[in-house]
Amino acid sequence: MLPAPDDAPASSPAWQRRPVPDSLRPWRPESRATGWLLSIAVTLIAAVTRFWALGFPQGKSFDEVYYAVEAQELLRYGYEDNRDYMFVVHPPLGKWCIALTSWLFGDRGVLWHTSESFSWRVAPALAGTISVLIVARLAQRMFRSTIAGALAGLLMALEGISLVMSRVALLDIFLQTFLLAGFACLVIDRDQVRARLGRLYAVGVDLRNGAPSLGPRPWRLLGGVLLGLGCAVKWSGLSFWLGFAVLSLLWDRGALRAAGVERPWINWWRRSFPTGFCSLIVAAVTSYVLAWTGWFVGENSWNRHWSDTHPGTGLFGWLPGGIRSLANYHHQAYEFHSHLYDPHAYKANPWSWLILGRPISFYAPSDVTGCGASSCSREILLIGTPIMYWAFVPAVLWCAWRWVTTRDWRAGSVLMASMVGWGVWLQDQKRTGFLFYMTPLMPYLVLGLTLALTTMLSTVAEDARSSPMPLRRARPSASLDEASLDEASLDKARVDEARVNAAATDEDRPNPKAPREVGLLEWIRVRGIPISRLARTAAVALFLGAVVADFTWMWPIFTGGMLTHAQWSQRMWFPSWI
Repeated sequence: MLPAPDDAPASSPAWQRRPVPDSLRPWRPESRATGWLLSIAVTLIAAVTRFWALGFPQGKSFDEVYYAVEAQELLRYGYEDNRDYMFVVHPPLGKWCIALTSWLFGDRGVLWHTSESFSWRVAPALAGTISVLIVARLAQRMFRSTIAGALAGLLMALEGISLVMSRVALLDIFLQTFLLAGFACLVIDRDQVRARLGRLYAVGVDLRNGAPSLGPRPWRLLGGVLLGLGCAVKWSGLSFWLGFAVLSLLWDRGALRAAGVERPWINWWRRSFPTGFCSLIVAAVTSYVLAWTGWFVGENSWNRHWSDTHPGTGLFGWLPGGIRSLANYHHQAYEFHSHLYDPHAYKANPWSWLILGRPISFYAPSDVTGCGASSCSREILLIGTPIMYWAFVPAVLWCAWRWVTTRDWRAGSVLMASMVGWGVWLQDQKRTGFLFYMTPLMPYLVLGLTLALTTMLSTVAEDARSSPMPLRRARPSASLDEASLDEASLDKARVDEARVNAAATDEDRPNPKAPREVGLLEWIRVRGIPISRLARTAAVALFLGAVVADFTWMWPIFTGGMLTHAQWSQRMWFPSWI
């Protein structure tokens, strides 16, 4: 039970509630059922596109030759044991995910016997589908709109890079899912903390000297664990982990300030930082290290016994031998990543990622027949849905402007994700990089685009100043009774009706009880819909229609569909795509 304010009478059973600031007020959808139905609908779209003909092509495509093989080694030994390349530069969690579905659905699967290529691709397809569901639910919460959630989920389902990465046994889609789930947990934690402060504020608790307690925070703890697991897929999750941890701590400071705390930094240091450090740092590091359990247990895992011949000195010597061996393993992997300058046919500078400058061909056989033409083509091309993808940069720039002018935390989240998901790669542009490095960033670009689109659809102050559409004579195309007319329009309608009745015969005179029929333009005018809102709604509808059409057009090269060479060439819009 919340305490009464200090100045409330001791015998008073209740006290006056204060109005809670909007920033501390939790959002509750008008219909939870509708929200879930729309979220499930876009998730089903994602599931169909990701699982359709998932076993094609048979065999390994692109880097599946590494990760699918290493997943089988994990099943046999608990660690990677490929004699050709014992030194593996990525953590094991993503490969464990691939191994799990290989064990369940392989040619000797315990649940279902399928082809090996299908079995090792089930895990990324599941991860990609889950990402769409998380984006839909997260957008509902962030933008406080059921429609915004459905829109974000649909865009994510139709996003080309995430789609293609969900259909191949590579690691980046798992990185996307774990990081996104962790971020979603931090957003839920943000809402819960603000709701708690809002309840204290409402009952009159004096928060000027600081909040008495922020209470248990299981969602932030879970968020830290998931961010740590993201790093256990690929090290590129490290920048997301640190960026989102900073965001969560800054959100706490903002919540204290919104509740009226006069010195929020001091209260933040006492109430938020200690528990935040445990949840976001300690829990994350612990979950990361636990992902290496198979490596610790395996006697023959690579570099496992390095510490036996390299005794530590100083504080490093106090660490257990296994931890010191793992630390040396990480140092060698870091040296590999930081000096990766090898040429590659699909190497792409980070600046080119913003414009789809160099997509990656995952599958392109040369002996294709059966399309009904003399020359046929099949290709799986890692590329974003172009019309949607090229809208991301303007959307992020708009988010930057919005954050600078309004301090909108949602725009700030998109900016933080853009810096940690793309900006960090700019510090070494000579390093070998690929377009699929954008995979973990895609959900946040979709959220930024959704914020821009829903802002266009919202009712804003300028609507009241917009010029209404001119009222014209009624046409028999829409029915509208008098209850829907405003007072001025109703008076004019009655005068017009009286003039018509005076000049008409009894047969021509209209029935006064019959509903009046008006045209579409008059209905818009009567309803008070401004021209600017109509234009903005039409622009959003045209954009979404173009995205759906573009996705449908690109579908064959997302999935390796059969095309004539001429049809394939029509989809190669730039020479760098070939």
